Amino acid sequence: MSRSVVYVAVAVVLLAIVVLLVFAADREIKKKKLTPLAGLAFAFVVAGIIFSEEPVIGYGLMAVGAAFGIADMFRKRRAK
Repeated sequence: MSRSVVYVAVAVVLLAIVVLLVFAADREIKKKKLTPLAGLAFAFVVAGIIFSEEPVIGYGLMAVGAAFGIADMFRKRRAK
């Protein structure tokens, strides 16, 4: 087997373990809804990852997503 096949196999096994752990922990944890601001932050971070070929755009989008995520955390803290 080549190295790349081994890397892919290890990655698939690790992903399966993570999925199993998430499903096992899902039964015990209360589900929290995603706020619109957190959803927007997630979308910006994913867009930054997608457009990472151009560093200025990719890092800029990730920074905007991080700023929205931090703003959402502060809004949640003040609401309590």
